[in-house]
Amino acid sequence: MATTRRDALAMIMAFGGFTILLGCFLGPVNGWVDFRAVYYGTRCLLEHHNPYNVSELESVYRADGGERPGEKLSEHQAVVLYVNVPTAFIFVAPFAMLPWGVSHWLWFACIAGIYLLAVLLIWSVGARYSSDVSFLLTLVLLFNSLSFFVAGNTAGIVVGLCVVAVWCFLEERFVLAGVLCLALSLAIKPHDTGFVWLYFVLAGGVNRKRALQSLLITTVMGLSACLWLSHVAPHWIADWQSNLATISAPGGINEPGPSSLTGRSASTVVDLQAAISIFRDDPRFYNPASYLVCGALLLLWSARAYWTRFSQPKAWLALASVSALTMLVTYHRPWDAKLIMLAIPACAMIWAKGGPARWPALLVTAAGVIFTGDYTLAILSMISDNLHINTTGIFGKILTVMLIRPASLALLVMGVFYLWLFLRRTAPDPVSEPG
Repeated sequence: MATTRRDALAMIMAFGGFTILLGCFLGPVNGWVDFRAVYYGTRCLLEHHNPYNVSELESVYRADGGERPGEKLSEHQAVVLYVNVPTAFIFVAPFAMLPWGVSHWLWFACIAGIYLLAVLLIWSVGARYSSDVSFLLTLVLLFNSLSFFVAGNTAGIVVGLCVVAVWCFLEERFVLAGVLCLALSLAIKPHDTGFVWLYFVLAGGVNRKRALQSLLITTVMGLSACLWLSHVAPHWIADWQSNLATISAPGGINEPGPSSLTGRSASTVVDLQAAISIFRDDPRFYNPASYLVCGALLLLWSARAYWTRFSQPKAWLALASVSALTMLVTYHRPWDAKLIMLAIPACAMIWAKGGPARWPALLVTAAGVIFTGDYTLAILSMISDNLHINTTGIFGKILTVMLIRPASLALLVMGVFYLWLFLRRTAPDPVSEPG
């Protein structure tokens, strides 16, 4: 068994190294567009300009030579329409103080180190139950994680920090480091890790204490960032709201509907609105419908998390469900969905227990990992472009959803499946603790 684990570790490191190395070559071609957004937004604030004001940010962006020749409209919007939360400035500021040539490689190294550590920790937990299942899902996940290293999105750090925090809390090791990791992930992308944080609040006991400690750190960061922003740009809130409205309007890059600039690409939005919008492209319809479905599921999840007695196996089931449901509530993209690596230990546990749920668990989890993967979405996007599907009929709409919105469907099935397992009361725990 020791040899098997060593071989698995070597393979995982090799896959991770290959993905990172490929990102080193493709990153300059893509221009690290997502890191450019947070880098120049923070640099704008450091130079005493309002990063939420398009004209001021665009002036800094051009003056620093950040604009690339032949830059696409979607790339330009992603940079100059700054929409990240203010607390992200605190984290990015040390990078933005450095020249671009140094900072983007340091950022790249930060993503690579944190994300790979998170993957290894999750694999190690899952391997206690089923080494084969944990190894297989981890390899597929790593293989489909290239976008982190090509675009430099903050999700690579946020997902990694969140997963490390979960491991620290559930394994009762390096707890203070876990508190800090969860605080930082909340500060940078609260919509990615907010429900993971909520689980530990609902679980009660020492877990609630740790979650509240994380919130305190995040709050201090948030107040500091808001004071800094308000001193430099007193009207930043109105500008921020304007950017959010523009970037989510019809034709914007964050719009969930099919008319979005990225609506038929591999970096498409993966929330539930994105799937529903194929049937009726009207935010007055797809937003309430999505909130109703997700709200009902999350209400059931929250009640179960609050009233059930905490245990590690139940925690992994709860996190497996909410990591998928989180992606459906509001705006998220495939790189955010890598948070579903939290389902790997739960899948391995169900597989080790045996019974009728083992194959559905593996298939649902594998589908979630595959259909939120970079290569899968890129291939399906190319197929969709070449097919020229007629979307006027119901069958055409269903086929369109399956080709350009498979991530939303896979995440919904995955979230519901693990919620069903979490709600079951037939046994005190789905499986026993690992020995």
